Amino acid sequence: MTLLLIDGDIIAYKAAMSAETPVNWGDGHWTLHCFEDDVAIRISDQITKLTDEAPVQDCIIALSDKDNYRKKVAPYYKANRKKTRKPMLLPYAREYMMAKYNTIIYRGLEADDVLGILGTSNPDTIIWSEDKDLLTVPARHWLNGEVVTITEEEANYNFAYQTLVGDSTDNYSGCPAIGPKTANKLLSSGCGWNTVVAAFKAKGLSEELALENARLARILRSGEYDTDTGEVKLWQPPLVSH
Repeated sequence: MTLLLIDGDIIAYKAAMSAETPVNWGDGHWTLHCFEDDVAIRISDQITKLTDEAPVQDCIIALSDKDNYRKKVAPYYKANRKKTRKPMLLPYAREYMMAKYNTIIYRGLEADDVLGILGTSNPDTIIWSEDKDLLTVPARHWLNGEVVTITEEEANYNFAYQTLVGDSTDNYSGCPAIGPKTANKLLSSGCGWNTVVAAFKAKGLSEELALENARLARILRSGEYDTDTGEVKLWQPPLVSH
């Protein structure tokens, strides 16, 4: 049986946000209201659509834990989101999915990591997410209506690329002044760790900072997390660079 591994964080957030309706009461008085049923319908419709279209027999919904191990790697990780308002019924959206679907939450991990671990440990799975970070995972992915296999070589390239360019949404910068074009140019001759370190050192930055960015960019794979203890095996460079 082939399972579709679904990024539940994205579905919950979009369903809860899109169900909010502004109301003008007059005299400059506005409020937002939202109905739980509207959120539930949006979630069910999206999951049904995905499982009907993808060549799968069932699904697993991955959700993020309230704790995040990356904040121990770097306290600034996602710190830019602290003042961002979340949809009113986001907690309800998560509760609804946990009650109705087969959901998985791993202690200290984000939904992305759950998808990465499951997708690289079970060949009878296909990953769905709208987050480009999942392209750093060597597995089968449901992209634009078709199954796309990301090889380990492609995944490692994407991982090195993500380490270099960073992710402003997640509040880590990568290597300063290196955008997509420059990153691809640097990695075209090889995406080894030495290439990444050399880019950081060319900007007067340390290998330690490069490693910190890599660990923030890394979506966990099979063997990098102990489900019994909740311990993460932090990514280590395959070779010692000089």
